[in-house]
Amino acid sequence: MFNIGDKIIYPSYGGGIINSIEEKEVLGERKRYYILKMVISEMEIMVPVDNINNLGIRHIIDKSQVEDLIKILKDEQGNMDKKWNKRYRDNMDKIKTGDIYEIAVVVRDLMIQDKEKGLSTGEKKMLNDAKDMLISELVLVLNENAEKVKELIDNTVIND
Repeated sequence: MFNIGDKIIYPSYGGGIINSIEEKEVLGERKRYYILKMVISEMEIMVPVDNINNLGIRHIIDKSQVEDLIKILKDEQGNMDKKWNKRYRDNMDKIKTGDIYEIAVVVRDLMIQDKEKGLSTGEKKMLNDAKDMLISELVLVLNENAEKVKELIDNTVIND
């Protein structure tokens, strides 16, 4: 399904590159593993090849899809619940999908919410984590550094 050098997204961890495919023994069982190097954290993650579909790991979006992300980031804030705990659960569900468009909606809505009314501590962490996921994918798609991608996101949402 994936090859060495493929750029992928691991939901909740963000973007990474498959550095190698190795056979390893873990807990007495030999399996083949994808060895992923994550973009933002620079950590290495081992993922069993036979478990890849269950984890929601996918290829990064095409460069042609970036414009769709920008449109989402420029759009007006969605209909967010007024109760922060309900809003938190709704946003967490979107993030867990690993869908870059859903994550962009969460980033946009939380950035706007933060600017207008502020965020709870939990929502601030969620915003940072979601933004890191968005940044890590765009770093791989646009072949840019994380700081420039962060600037692009900030300027797109704030200057709507």
